[in-house]
Amino acid sequence: MKGSLAHRLLLLPATLWLLVMLVLPLLVVTIFSFGDRGPAGGYVPAFSLDQYANLPARFTAFKNTMILAPAGTLAALLIAYPLAYYLAVKANPNIKTILLVMIIVPFWTSILIRTYAWIYILGGQGIPRLLEFFGIEGVRLINTPYSVLIGIIYGYLPLMVFPIYVSLEKLDKRLLEASQDLGASPFRTFRNVTLPLSIPGIATGCMLVFILLMGEFLIPALLGGGKVFFIGNALVDLFLQSRNWAYGSAVATTLVLVMLITVSIYMKLMMRGSNQREEVSLL
Repeated sequence: MKGSLAHRLLLLPATLWLLVMLVLPLLVVTIFSFGDRGPAGGYVPAFSLDQYANLPARFTAFKNTMILAPAGTLAALLIAYPLAYYLAVKANPNIKTILLVMIIVPFWTSILIRTYAWIYILGGQGIPRLLEFFGIEGVRLINTPYSVLIGIIYGYLPLMVFPIYVSLEKLDKRLLEASQDLGASPFRTFRNVTLPLSIPGIATGCMLVFILLMGEFLIPALLGGGKVFFIGNALVDLFLQSRNWAYGSAVATTLVLVMLITVSIYMKLMMRGSNQREEVSLL
């Protein structure tokens, strides 16, 4: 009983924090989603499903988010995994710290400034101008889905690299040596040993990047030029400009439901990765 009481007291601050900062705002947003827009904007109490029935009006924002967010997450994973593998397994210890610092350096600058830099790079005086020098004309990058994809990969790549790096850094190198001693090729060792043991890092990195991308609004607003909308852009418009809080709450609630599905998939990946790690350890 004493141990149980101590555990409850230790959990009390975190529980109160989650209730006030997470559960209560979600509850308020859910209640607002069943209301109506007031004559001057805001929220009028009601119980209606009209806001959810009107969700197809924001289909483009949902479509762009559900396409570019997973695509950006996958692209970041494909770039981050070789980099993290090199840092954790192959890099010279003397330069590893320097390489890690170089990955962190972009976070020392505001995302706004970095995104504005990409506006110039992808704009008419940047890469398209360079391509014209080599005879390739008519290439348009800015204000397209491709520019948004480039921006989110650049902005969120470090969040993908570090969880994978930590997972690979903890990898028992004796398992790799044992696999090689048993005659396994480097590719088979990677597929049967390295990759399964790094799944927790992959799942964590993908979850961090994907969740943040689902609510992203700055990069699409700047690099998309008002032509590539995410759900985050729709929420900014509904809450701050049109002041349709009820409809915005319905969109936000739907976004939360998508996140819950994502978390469920994440838990399954974690459990599967844990099982595979135990099997490798037994070997």
